[in-house]
Amino acid sequence: MKRLDRLTTTELSAWVQQAKTKAEHGKVIDRIPQLAKADPGWFAVHICCKSGKTISFGDKACVFPLMSVIKPFSLLYLLEHFGAETVFGWVGVEPSDAPFNSLEQLVSDRGHPRNPMINSGAITLSDKLPGKDANQRTFLFCQWLNQLAGCQLRLDQVMLASVRLTPSTANQAIANYLAEAGHLENIETALDTYEEICCICGRVEDLALLGKLLAFENGYLLAQNRRIVNALMLTCGLYEASAQFAVRIGLPMKSGIGGGLVAIVPSEGAIACYSPALDNIGNPVGAIAFVETLAQELQLSVFG
Repeated sequence: MKRLDRLTTTELSAWVQQAKTKAEHGKVIDRIPQLAKADPGWFAVHICCKSGKTISFGDKACVFPLMSVIKPFSLLYLLEHFGAETVFGWVGVEPSDAPFNSLEQLVSDRGHPRNPMINSGAITLSDKLPGKDANQRTFLFCQWLNQLAGCQLRLDQVMLASVRLTPSTANQAIANYLAEAGHLENIETALDTYEEICCICGRVEDLALLGKLLAFENGYLLAQNRRIVNALMLTCGLYEASAQFAVRIGLPMKSGIGGGLVAIVPSEGAIACYSPALDNIGNPVGAIAFVETLAQELQLSVFG
């Protein structure tokens, strides 16, 4: 029997309570009005095991935008469509020690995005998604994920309008610099697509189903592409805190400012959490605390 399979609701409930206490030290993002409406006390977890067993707990009905949690999946989508050699001609695989929306990092790297998990890399990849405009790109991508993972993701138009109400000057500056460096074909389409895919929303169960795509063989995806995405999540998925959590937790993970977090337990399953209170790096405090406890108690680290 696998380790995740042995988890009981009693253990889960105790670890969720601990995590919720830690989440009190975080803060809900207020830059985007629609995100600012989230209750910092919300917490949900959904775990999908390879055996088919699922375990869930907390505010499971909450619908939230994936924000940066979408980044590993846009990378996966492009790897499947174009192959690794092409994709890594567009972006690098180096961890970044600067904030996720750093222009300075991009300038010091002469316009070549460090990795696909930070904004410069994700905006570059948004420019390459199949489709004639942002709407079609987001529709095709969302459809691909839903068909493959069996989830029910959709574009949240209200969230998108809220994101566009307070445009990110950092993202605009990044896109301008990328275009100058010859990395974007169309600044507007790249930014529009990036904003749209970040506003794809779902419940914690949908996020766990996405995580399952990366956790084990499914007959649809190339094993090499799954390995690449998991490796980049481990080294870059939690921004400049990635190395610290690789040591403490040892699982491929990706966070988003919407409060979502997905953690992959290779060959065993996927853990998805939703906890909207963030730390100063932009990672959900409660969700990371929960996964850390889970990984330590069940000895889930990929490093044994």
